Amino acid sequence: MQPRVKAKYLKDVVPALKEKFEYKSVMQVPKLLKICINRGVGQAVADKKVIETSLAEIATIAGQKPIATKSKKAISNFKLREEMPIGVKVTLRGDRMYEFLDRLTTVALPRVRDFRGISDKGFDGRGNYTLGVKEQIIFPEISIEQIKQMSGMDITFVTSANTDEESLALLKLLGMPFRDNKSQTSNL
Repeated sequence: MQPRVKAKYLKDVVPALKEKFEYKSVMQVPKLLKICINRGVGQAVADKKVIETSLAEIATIAGQKPIATKSKKAISNFKLREEMPIGVKVTLRGDRMYEFLDRLTTVALPRVRDFRGISDKGFDGRGNYTLGVKEQIIFPEISIEQIKQMSGMDITFVTSANTDEESLALLKLLGMPFRDNKSQTSNL
C-alpha cells in the first residue's frame, strides 16, 4: 500500500506546484529525494555505550538501521583519536521516507512543548531544509523510562527544488507546519 504522504504528493502537490510556478512539464515539479537524520554524540569519547544506545534510538525512530560516523582526524584536546565513532546517521528514501515524514508532521512535532510551528530559516540556498530537534522523546517510539540522557538530532530534507521558495512551497504542501512569520512581526 502506498504511504499517505506519497499519495498526497502525487494527487495534490504536483498539480498545485505546477500551477503556482508555471512548470511546462510534470518532471520539472520538485520532489523530496531523501531525509537524512544525524546525531552527534560527543560523549562517546568517554563512554562507548553512548553510541550503542544512540544507534538503537535512531533505528527505532527511523525504522532503518543507522551507521556510526567516525572522526576524520585526531584532536588531543578533546581526547579524540582518528576513526573513533562520534555520531550516528541514517538516510531514508522511498516509502520509508514518506512514512517518517508523516509520523514527524502528524505525531512528533505536535508533541513539542509550546509548539507554534517550525522556522523557515533552515534552508541552504539550494532547496534543502534542515530541522533541529532538541529531544528524542517527541517521537512516540521512544519510551521515556529507557532514556538515560536527552539528546537531539538534525533532520535534513533533500529536495530536487532549485530555489528555497520552491522547496518551502513543496514542504508546506506536504504538511510541514511552518511558522507564520506575518503574525510574529505584528506582535513585536
